Amino acid sequence: MCTQNKLPPIEAAHQFINKHFPNCQGALLAGSVVRGEATETSDLDIIIFDKNICAFYRESLIDIGWSIEVFVHDLTSYKLFFESDRKRARPSLPRMVSEGIILKDDGIVESIKKEAHDLLENGPEKWSVETIKTKRYFITDALDDFIGCSNRAEELFIANTLAGLVSEFILRINVQWIGASKWIVRSLKHYDEEFTEEFVEAFDVFYKNGDKRQVIQLVDSILKPYGGRLFAGFSLGKNEGF
Repeated sequence: MCTQNKLPPIEAAHQFINKHFPNCQGALLAGSVVRGEATETSDLDIIIFDKNICAFYRESLIDIGWSIEVFVHDLTSYKLFFESDRKRARPSLPRMVSEGIILKDDGIVESIKKEAHDLLENGPEKWSVETIKTKRYFITDALDDFIGCSNRAEELFIANTLAGLVSEFILRINVQWIGASKWIVRSLKHYDEEFTEEFVEAFDVFYKNGDKRQVIQLVDSILKPYGGRLFAGFSLGKNEGF
């Protein structure tokens, strides 16, 4: 979307709230425009807290010259999303609330922002030994497919799967939040910028010229402290008493 003649983000967000949610108890502006990372295609992420709504909803629309995503909660529904995000280790809503600029507050938003901040600071649950073992197996399975594949089209998608599994493993092993899409690399950088450069370079070399060696070395180095590749002896759902 063209950015010419657009209102500044905060001014546009205020106008949107006054137009659509004049009686809400709280509102935040979050996302890339708040972090200073906005691009030509960035939208406004607006979180609304309104005690009068019947159920949470999310809506995408174009208004006041901006693409807008609005997340509308009552005064308790956000807690369910906080807990869901904590369990999946992908804190989308807590991050938005924590970083968000307050647009309106009838005395509720600061406490909600503190809940979000505390959740982020505490981090996700630590993986169990069994979870680590299961993840090693699936990474090994993808790595074996990657090594053995000679079909370029298939290799690309196996590499994508492997990158996702490995990024999740290194982050969760170190009790870090994970992400999706662009948030994968952002989460990795937050954990360790030097490692992230190594990670990106390994896959970039493969995508550019098909050389798998750096990816294989990277994956093996990550798995090694936890027992290395795992295939023989792994079982899932087996009744040991059978």
